[in-house]
Amino acid sequence: MSWSPKECRGQEEPLDDRHALCARLVEGPSRGPAEHPESGPGPIVARTASGPALALWQAVLAGDEGSVSRILADSSTGLAPDSIFDTSDPERWRDFRFNIRALRLWSLSYEEELTTPLHVAASRGHTEVLQLLLRRRARPDSAPEGRTALHEACAAGHAACVHVLLTAGADPNIPDQHGKRPLHLCRGPGILECAKLLLRFGAKVDGRSEEEEETPLHVAARLGHVELADLLLRHGACPDARDAEGWTPLLAACDTRCTSPADTEATTARCLQLCRLLLSAGANPDAADQDKRRPLHLACRRGHAAVVELLLSYGVSVNLMDYGGHTALHCALQGPPAALAQSPERAVRALLNHGAVRVWPGALPKVLERWCTSPRTIEVLMNTYSVVQLPEEAMGLVPPETLQKHRRFYSSLFALVRQPRSLQHLTRCVLRAHLDGCLPHALPRLPLPPRLLRYLQLDFEDVLY
Repeated sequence: MSWSPKECRGQEEPLDDRHALCARLVEGPSRGPAEHPESGPGPIVARTASGPALALWQAVLAGDEGSVSRILADSSTGLAPDSIFDTSDPERWRDFRFNIRALRLWSLSYEEELTTPLHVAASRGHTEVLQLLLRRRARPDSAPEGRTALHEACAAGHAACVHVLLTAGADPNIPDQHGKRPLHLCRGPGILECAKLLLRFGAKVDGRSEEEEETPLHVAARLGHVELADLLLRHGACPDARDAEGWTPLLAACDTRCTSPADTEATTARCLQLCRLLLSAGANPDAADQDKRRPLHLACRRGHAAVVELLLSYGVSVNLMDYGGHTALHCALQGPPAALAQSPERAVRALLNHGAVRVWPGALPKVLERWCTSPRTIEVLMNTYSVVQLPEEAMGLVPPETLQKHRRFYSSLFALVRQPRSLQHLTRCVLRAHLDGCLPHALPRLPLPPRLLRYLQLDFEDVLY
């Protein structure tokens, strides 16, 4: 059932508009993807919001099995387990609004105009009502608006309802009106149990949505659900399946966004776990989408430094460009401000240590202006040049409060503008240039003290020499 914000505030919309939008009654059998002739005649459309129809609706909403049983047992009501409630009728809206308020049932939020008691019971987790309706020959695959009760139960994470419906013969592979199968929709606290039940009853582990051509593994990767991805892979899901835009589950995982600074650490940890899981299952670490974006591009853009390091350890190509001409280093330096909370200097250092082409010196002032609050990012970039190539007026690009907060570093930076660097740093530049192309493999093999090795690998010192 769906109400506009005005309806929820008790404000009436113009009657003409409401009639033009909503005054449509549907007759005949449901438009479900599967029919069950043995279930008897087609469902009845509930045309009024009074008397038995309203009583049945309220009883199903409340999960009152006894009342539902009594109403359906009364043949004079003309109601059946498959009765379809047409929520588009404006008079019904008015009466249901009042009754829903009285019951304080604000969580019901159907967008469809048509629904059945089976759908409502499944979406609200009323297992006993669901069993009663099915015993009275309600059709488990009825879909008056293209979505079955099984879709509703999976979307709400009600594993007990999912089990009841599957046991009653519900088809686990039917797409809804948006082309998504139940396994695509699993959410909520019972997500894993719902998925296990669907797979046990024959759901296709690589079944695709009709428009996006996503597999359930794509959805699990996009949502950052490690346990669900692991379950799907153990049931044979393809780790390199591509959707309509050429995205693999690994690309979807690397594109995980941090919704807030407080969520940064948890999101990055889930992203890293997912990527490890997918790579261990054989996912291609360098697979590109239609725009030639690779997992490394996306991990850099989202600021997932640990994922960047993981992908580089798998030997991905560090200097390949997407269709926009961006390399992974470009993506890292063009990432969102939220990337500051995820140690962008680590990603930049890892890229440079794996042979990333350095930033064009003329672009360094823009980089300084954007990343001045992350002095270590500026430090690691500057330590790949033998000369600090900044204009003398570059100090004006850094806000005074940032200069004050990181005074030691920025004093050392601007003191070196157009000045020679230390001999030790120049030696580092020469050695790195000599080992260009094999730097990440050659450096650890050099018989050098650990401190000197870290220096060659651009270890952070928070000052420039």
